Amino acid sequence: MNDRFVSTSQTQESVLATNKVLRNTYALLSMTLITSAIAAFIALVVGISPMMSLGMTLGALAIVFFVLPKAVNSSSGIVWTFVFTSLMGASLGPTLAYHLNLAGGPSVIMQALGTTGLVFLGLSAYAISSKKDFSFMGGFLVAGVIALLVAMIANIFLAIPALSLAISTIAVLIFSAFILYDTSNIINGGETNYIRATVSLYLDIFNIFVHLLSILGIMNSDD
Repeated sequence: MNDRFVSTSQTQESVLATNKVLRNTYALLSMTLITSAIAAFIALVVGISPMMSLGMTLGALAIVFFVLPKAVNSSSGIVWTFVFTSLMGASLGPTLAYHLNLAGGPSVIMQALGTTGLVFLGLSAYAISSKKDFSFMGGFLVAGVIALLVAMIANIFLAIPALSLAISTIAVLIFSAFILYDTSNIINGGETNYIRATVSLYLDIFNIFVHLLSILGIMNSDD
């Protein structure tokens, strides 16, 4: 009888802990997305160069790989998360400027933004409500990202529009699957740190938006 009560108590504590991580993740994610959007707008208005954009991206990646792993368990981790997402947002300046110059540019950006939001909300809701464990997809997704990076590097030299469209389409599918994977990790106890969870989901959303923007840009291009 006592064992049953202990087991029930542990289960309840586990559920409460998971819910807390989920709440903190979505709260921090919401704030970082707003900060990122503000940074993107400022970069667009200022008109940063593609080289500055590249530097910001590299700086953001350095934070992810070298700074955040040491800071995720402290309050400084939150500060670095905002620095990271602000740099990522600002790095979008030249991309947004390019798409604004296309026919129906503002509409293209809003479509990409709205579709990204719908994809994230829909997949997150499904992962949370179904409580399915999508951890089995981890290996496939990592392999998919590696293949995607190879294809993107190759297309820098090939510059084939059809290949760019295919790459972006596959990227949207891969990072959509990552939303299921990362959300599943949180609700099934695989991820217990909300800062890491926030960064993972932010990158999913960021990549979906960028590649949807690329798809819509190609479709609306006169070339």
